[in-house]
Amino acid sequence: MKFETTIQRPVAASGVGLHSGVPVNIRIVPASPGTGIVFRRTDLDNFEIPASWKYVQRVSYATSLMRQGVLISTTEHLLSTLYSMGIDNAYVEIDNLEVPILDGSGLPFVELLREAGIKHSRRRRRFLSVLRPVSLEGPGKRISILPADTFQLTCHVYFKHPMVSGQSLEMEVTPENYARELAPARTFGFAPELDQMRNMGLIRGATLDSAVCFTDNDVMNPGGLRFPDEPCRHKALDLIGDLALIGRSLRGHVIAERAGHAMHVALVAKIMSDPSLYEIVTGDENSMSLVHASSF
Repeated sequence: MKFETTIQRPVAASGVGLHSGVPVNIRIVPASPGTGIVFRRTDLDNFEIPASWKYVQRVSYATSLMRQGVLISTTEHLLSTLYSMGIDNAYVEIDNLEVPILDGSGLPFVELLREAGIKHSRRRRRFLSVLRPVSLEGPGKRISILPADTFQLTCHVYFKHPMVSGQSLEMEVTPENYARELAPARTFGFAPELDQMRNMGLIRGATLDSAVCFTDNDVMNPGGLRFPDEPCRHKALDLIGDLALIGRSLRGHVIAERAGHAMHVALVAKIMSDPSLYEIVTGDENSMSLVHASSF
């Protein structure tokens, strides 16, 4: 896709926040070239918060943005979908502090974007192309990005549960691959941890309609899993949502090993804080495997 995009028409959704449990409405509307993705708190006089690494506030169990004391929480699923489906510019109007969880995956947002359609501008899309490897490590976890001609992703997870254990995936991130392989994967948790999380003020809006819950040896959801490796796919979805805070389409191969939101965002900040690590390039006909408008 050579030129920047937005959506053709506004689309809307309603639900509750995963952690806050509060009701919330969002509306995604077209934006001019060069705008990027910008949240607007309609309950606070349309106060704007760009979806940028510069405004990251909290990254424990979700990624939250804050500007001048105004918060937008749990941004990763929506940003993951906008980024992967090739939407460069849009306003996200929201009337509360947390993006609705919907069914816990990116699929409802994919469906919204298909309903909205895609509109091309005459402004050339600019890519962030990684020039040399960058890595971060922590106890038992690691994340790296390597130079690549397209957006490649490798994700490894491990949980002490018989239905999860070690899982891995590797893919090129295109709208087609994302919509089919990652978007349907739901957020998840483990039954023994639920009380502790609620005591921390988390998952107040979680139900089996919006998350997968694993018991000691099984899954509580009546329909079971959507993929045998649904947890790994969802972690990859989350990772893309955090990488979206770069604000430009990415050319690089990201390898995440048991990484979480904090490490994802730390990688983004490290890249963006050192211009020697990347260059900004425009697309050409030979490198358009990153995104395809035909996915709509």
